[in-house]
Amino acid sequence: MSSTESSSRTADKSPRQQVDRLLVGLRWRRLEEPLGFIKVLQWLFAIFAFGSCGSYSGETGATVRCNNEAKDVSSIIVAFGYPFRLNRVQYEMPLCDEESTSKTMHLMGDFSAPAEFFVTLGIFSFFYTMAALVVYLRFHKLYTENRRFPLVDFCVTVSFTFFWLVAAAAWGKGLTDIKGATRPSSLTAAMSVCHGEEAVCSAGATPSMGLANISVLFGFINFFLWAGNCWFVFKETPWHGQGQEQDQDQGQGPSQESAAEQGAVEKQ
Repeated sequence: MSSTESSSRTADKSPRQQVDRLLVGLRWRRLEEPLGFIKVLQWLFAIFAFGSCGSYSGETGATVRCNNEAKDVSSIIVAFGYPFRLNRVQYEMPLCDEESTSKTMHLMGDFSAPAEFFVTLGIFSFFYTMAALVVYLRFHKLYTENRRFPLVDFCVTVSFTFFWLVAAAAWGKGLTDIKGATRPSSLTAAMSVCHGEEAVCSAGATPSMGLANISVLFGFINFFLWAGNCWFVFKETPWHGQGQEQDQDQGQGPSQESAAEQGAVEKQ
């Protein structure tokens, strides 16, 4: 019994010891530095960006009242959301004819390209910042000793900065077009029954775009975070060290020449 209990205790302790070793090897002070602290902010705001855009859903609508007393007032409610392929969103347009009752209609426009690019960039930023934090905290010696890691980190940071600017601007333009396409007045303008004298159409509730507007704001915040982080990543690259060495060499050159001149004067 004692041998089995001791073996079970050692088996229980081995995973705990491995976890303790991993936690002990983490350099938590790296998070207090700008390089690590900004990476945490990038990780958080990447979640906010693709989460607010990918989870958006809204409703627009209108009411149609036929002049014919036989038909009642028809209310139209159209639900839409990510990825904003509005041309695939269907709704039933009521008809005031006695023979037919309704006709299937679609919203106008396909705005999936900027929305999907924005969400995809947010997901890639989330995974990259998570991997970078693991390297910063666990393999900090490898990051500082190997020159390739800072160079790769700098190139990726510059690329993400450019892509966030493009994604935020494109998604902001796409959101403006979505607001115009889902406006109740646009819905009534697209229905043919509203252009005749046999029906009276009125606009319904305007869709709330607060969450979508916040996603655009998070996109530009991510751009500024990645742009500001370029300098701190550049300081870790050998390019920054070469510039400092050249400045030191230039500063030491005139001093050596002046010392030689003073020595020659003293000899004379």
